[in-house]
Amino acid sequence: MTDDIAIVDAHHHFWDPTANYIPWLCDEPPIAFRYGDYRALRRPYLPSDFRRDIGRHRVVKSVYVETEWDPRDPLGETRWVEGVARDHGLPSAVVAQAWLDRADAAEVLAGQARTPLVRAIRHKPRSSARREDAKRGQPGSMDDPRWRDGYALLAKHGLHFELQTPWWHLDAAAQLACDFPGTTIVLNHTGLPNDRSEAGLAGWQQAMAGLARQPNVAVKISGIGLPGQKWNLASNGRIIRDTIAIFEPARCLFASNFPVDGLTASYDEIVTCFQQAIAEHPPETRRALLHDNAVRIYRL
Repeated sequence: MTDDIAIVDAHHHFWDPTANYIPWLCDEPPIAFRYGDYRALRRPYLPSDFRRDIGRHRVVKSVYVETEWDPRDPLGETRWVEGVARDHGLPSAVVAQAWLDRADAAEVLAGQARTPLVRAIRHKPRSSARREDAKRGQPGSMDDPRWRDGYALLAKHGLHFELQTPWWHLDAAAQLACDFPGTTIVLNHTGLPNDRSEAGLAGWQQAMAGLARQPNVAVKISGIGLPGQKWNLASNGRIIRDTIAIFEPARCLFASNFPVDGLTASYDEIVTCFQQAIAEHPPETRRALLHDNAVRIYRL
């Protein structure tokens, strides 16, 4: 079963590394990447490409998420994507870049907040690549007082925070949400459940449940591809269903993470598998997951 429900894609990117400096798309050698070889991404990806990838699906609005653009010029990315939206009608909202622990954080946040499309900020806090190396209190982490000083400014500007971090740091995220109850956190990419062993899934579920106890946290069900494997219901259906069970439908959003997740699946495969995974829910819940929750959170 698949639906013809209108979709808000709550997480995608546009870029043009031939015209703008985006280090991971421009520099050599390529960085270590969770999906492996990403050279196919090192080309312009613009609304015409996105609409081609969408194909038959009725994506009515979308949310652009910062692309790790030149960190010396975070406002430059916002100006660029404003022009894209003006010329092409997409995106509908922007998650902008700001480095929360930098000396210019207050200035950058004020500048981002003045842009009508900006709804949120993403700055990936310091994290460890392996569960066993995770430590609390590291400089640049969610525990860092200087990082938190920048985070505290989000509420002043009416911005929420987009968090991308492995699930073994979600205890720090839960504490952050508790300490700043007036600021919404939207967890990106389902907490990155890359370890699909039973032990790995058990750890991910426990961490997600701890974060879900904070009422000001929502989650994007996205970024759940596996390197070297096709995106399919057998590999990802459990992740989708468990996330919805943990956070409940009102705090879950569909997102494609295109073109990045195009390394593991077509847009049609991602949408269709997601629809199949949520088929047991009533129509109003499916609409919430695919459309209504994103409209509410991003004020679309």
